[in-house]
Amino acid sequence: MGFFDNLKEKATDLAQAGVAQSKRLGEIAKLKASNLGEEDTIKKAYVEIGKLYYAEMGHAPEGAYAAACEKITAAKAAIEANNERIAELKASEDSSEAEVAVIADDVTADDIVEEIKEETAEVVEEIKEEIADIVEEIKE
Repeated sequence: MGFFDNLKEKATDLAQAGVAQSKRLGEIAKLKASNLGEEDTIKKAYVEIGKLYYAEMGHAPEGAYAAACEKITAAKAAIEANNERIAELKASEDSSEAEVAVIADDVTADDIVEEIKEETAEVVEEIKEEIADIVEEIKE
């Protein structure tokens, strides 16, 4: 019976070591997740500090902050210009919709499907040719 008792003791020790290792790894995972949460809190605080600084000092930033504030100001100007262009495009959309409706009356869904099939077949043929070329290069 000594052999089986010894084997049972080793198996128990191994199982306990596995449980201990699992607990240790689980705690490490929890701590890493906690660290990620804390890092996110820090990043949010940095962003808030930056927003506050820009709101208060963006018009006349000091020293090292000048370049970052200029980037923000330039990006805001670009956003404003983009929004103006979007408004222009939306305004012209109304007149374009009437033109599209006239064109759409002349084209059926079957016409569109047929054109897509033809273009797809052409692309498939091009791909086949490229693959054949690659295979030939590999053989050489």
